[in-house]
Amino acid sequence: MPAMTAVDADARAGAGTPAEAVGPLVRGIAVLRRLTEAGGTLSPSALERSTGLARSTVDRITGTLGRMGYVRLDGRDVVLTPRVMELGNAYLAALRLPALLDASADALADDLDESVSLAVADLDGIRFIHQATRRRALSVSFRIGDLLPAERTAPGALFAAEWTQTDWTRWRERRSADAQDASFPAVPPRAAPADDASLMASFTERAERARRDGWAVDDQLIEPGLVAVSVPVRDPGTGRAACVASVVSHTSRHSAADLRTSLLPRLRTAVEAMEADLRTAPAPEPGPAPAGLATWTTASKHALGRDFVESLARGLTVLTAFGEGRPALSLTEVAHATGLTRATARRALLTHEHLGLVAAHPDRTFTLTPRVLDLGFPALSRTSLPRLAEPHLRALAEEIREPTALAVLTSGGKEIQYTAGAGTSRVLTVRITVGTRLPATATSLGRVLLADTAAPLSPTLAEVRSQGYALVDEELESGLRSIAVPVRDRTGRTVAAVDISTHAARRTLRDCVHDLLPALHATAARIQRDLHTASRFTHVPPS
Repeated sequence: MPAMTAVDADARAGAGTPAEAVGPLVRGIAVLRRLTEAGGTLSPSALERSTGLARSTVDRITGTLGRMGYVRLDGRDVVLTPRVMELGNAYLAALRLPALLDASADALADDLDESVSLAVADLDGIRFIHQATRRRALSVSFRIGDLLPAERTAPGALFAAEWTQTDWTRWRERRSADAQDASFPAVPPRAAPADDASLMASFTERAERARRDGWAVDDQLIEPGLVAVSVPVRDPGTGRAACVASVVSHTSRHSAADLRTSLLPRLRTAVEAMEADLRTAPAPEPGPAPAGLATWTTASKHALGRDFVESLARGLTVLTAFGEGRPALSLTEVAHATGLTRATARRALLTHEHLGLVAAHPDRTFTLTPRVLDLGFPALSRTSLPRLAEPHLRALAEEIREPTALAVLTSGGKEIQYTAGAGTSRVLTVRITVGTRLPATATSLGRVLLADTAAPLSPTLAEVRSQGYALVDEELESGLRSIAVPVRDRTGRTVAAVDISTHAARRTLRDCVHDLLPALHATAARIQRDLHTASRFTHVPPS
């Protein structure tokens, strides 16, 4: 999206912005969007230029987002953190489609050995809510949350088959204002402005054909070589497209004609199973609503003073009131879930509605829109466990002045492989590079990982499992002591381990347990929190 300057914001304020809109919330969301468009990292100076905000305003906003755990400072840069994904998670949980259909999409991708995606309509675009990609040198790089113009996709033609005249008018206005698709950073810009009359006629024809056939093809509309075939997954209650499932490939593997003949029948079969899952899915049990948010924002304001923008924090917490079993909420329900007053919640909802993040309905309820995924989700949806862990490992190493590391068990189960680490500036220190493999039984990391296996445990591993950590004293190398704890996924399964290494002359065994272990547990908990947030609707590789 083009950067919204302060002048743009003032112009919008005079052209339909509600008088009660929360200005700091508008500006804070602009900062999150700019960070997302930049891949998750920008300097404060770059944020100042791209938003048109004063540097002092940028600093207060990023400081508030940092207090919320949504960004961190890395040197001179502001970096999005996995916790910001809780905003997108709220939308995806309320939508329910990923939870109900992801497994079917993944199974289809495995069966066809091709990438499979699920997308929903977002005004005159389509937005991905699930991606099952193949690990190849040449693969599809779209991410969950990416927005594409409808006319350059197969799902877009299927959604357009259900458009009203108002929808078509909005699409034509957007096409006239943005002929090169500059407002869609996930797709390559058009090399030259398209002939609008020809493009509009072509897309209208494709939408009509999609309505008639019940499927659509993308024959290199986004970029040369990329092809896809799509089928709508229909809502059992309305009969309209709830989302669209697509099989995506490239012309060196399949032509567009080949997609129709070889892959379309199997895609249709998979979609029929998805629709059956939607028909038979039990009503969701409402999960726990967020608690104490208003109290937390008030306490943060008292602690930080004017550097904490309370109205921004409260406005963002409103988005987290929605979720599984809470897809549509009234003003009263939002206020109750967040602990905010009705007046504060109302102003936040009005602001979110103006920004396209919330939709208001005739029954006086509100729902989140797919545009919530604009707030950090695409930039983080392809992360890995080492990337999540690295800032926490660095912070731990700086705190205790000892090297730290993350490792996983190799597929054979006999060795560990180091996947991330942070060193110190000591003369005598442990230096083990990422990728190094060591015997699992001789390391604290390995023993923590082996203690989670289902096989009968040795007395040593049984003790590790019971106490929740492993302490190894000079078994791998003379003078080397290390202590490790597990990192667990959302199911409670150990997927990695984190350790601290030291020299025997610096720390006694008692020091390792009493001085290092609490900090190690706290670091593992922070890594787990990020992992649990990031992996709720995305796959986070352990290495």
